[in-house]
Amino acid sequence: MLIVQKYGGTSVANTGRIKAVAERVVAAAKQGHQVIVVVSAMSGETDKLIRLAHEISDRPDDREMDMLLSSGERVTIALTAIAIQKLGHKSMSFTGRQVGIITDSVHTKAMIERIEANRLKIALDEGKIPVVAGFQGIDEFSDVTTLGRGGSDTTAVAIAAALKADLCEIYTDVEGVYTTDPRIVKEARKLGKISYDEMLEMASLGARVLHGRSVEFAKKYNVPLVVRSSFNYAPGTLVVKEDEDMEKIVVSGVAADKNQVRITIMAVPDKPGIAASIFNEIASANIVVDMIVQNISSDGNATDMSFTVSKADSKKALEIAKSVSDKLGAKGVNMNTDVAKVSIVGVGMVSHFGVAAKMFETFAKEGINIMMISTSEIKVSCVIDVKHTERAVQVLHDIFGLAAA
Repeated sequence: MLIVQKYGGTSVANTGRIKAVAERVVAAAKQGHQVIVVVSAMSGETDKLIRLAHEISDRPDDREMDMLLSSGERVTIALTAIAIQKLGHKSMSFTGRQVGIITDSVHTKAMIERIEANRLKIALDEGKIPVVAGFQGIDEFSDVTTLGRGGSDTTAVAIAAALKADLCEIYTDVEGVYTTDPRIVKEARKLGKISYDEMLEMASLGARVLHGRSVEFAKKYNVPLVVRSSFNYAPGTLVVKEDEDMEKIVVSGVAADKNQVRITIMAVPDKPGIAASIFNEIASANIVVDMIVQNISSDGNATDMSFTVSKADSKKALEIAKSVSDKLGAKGVNMNTDVAKVSIVGVGMVSHFGVAAKMFETFAKEGINIMMISTSEIKVSCVIDVKHTERAVQVLHDIFGLAAA
């Protein structure tokens, strides 16, 4: 059985934790499994490097940031390989370049195009445990690229898909996927299994357990995922194709994301092609827009257009919005940073009516104003004032009975 194990920053936070990871890896190898390990930078290391860059420049070059940030994983892979070797098992560390993780050239947010993995296959054939740097690759010009926050998850699943691994285990500091953040709702319950689609929505909506792109890879290539804790041996949460049991549950989880800002371009001319001109420029800057709302024009001449982006992209998006506003002759732009997105997710929504209405009614009773709404077949998201986030999550968790097994 070929297993890919990924360990996040908290799991390799210090040499003591790295030794514990090595013990878990070697134990799996002794059971007869082939194991590939993917590791993140040690906890806090990436933030430290970002801080150093911003001490020099307010807007450091993206290519140089990739070169800088990729150094964090190089430290961890070498230490992990040394720890495995200390336990008497052969091991070898690999950077993204050495593995052959080929990406596009969008620095700080690169997308994996292919994985060559020849050196991994050779290492496995030689009885070695490969330790791979997550979060990084190279583009066609041999420049170092990084995959964005949570990119080590994507690295692990992509390698599992490329080598047709039997299982991909994502080790973190929590025991699995919960109905909501246990730090907000103490009654939050760990899920035994969740569908790819539900997990993808949860990841995109603010649940920090798995990176969204890693779930996309897993779904596309049918890679079984298990999310579990590296701090104990408790069973985790299995992420797989949906089944009949999942469809019976209307809402599986509640997610909250405070990493959002709302940008509004005021009094935009209300005519065809305006939305395209706005969002084409934003897309050209590699900024992902989440929710979009265009108000109904009262006089047929002008309307307000609002959209949300991540806080990391807010400065760049605001600059573009102001530039577009001037070109279009709009009345200006404002940005609200005190917002949060709260969402409910469940594949059972497809066959049940009134779920969104129940959510809206709950917010109304609590005096929580809804600024924006977005829906799909299996999720409903609302943008609200950030000060109401925890209460909104709690009441939704209660009203949909998520504490009950």
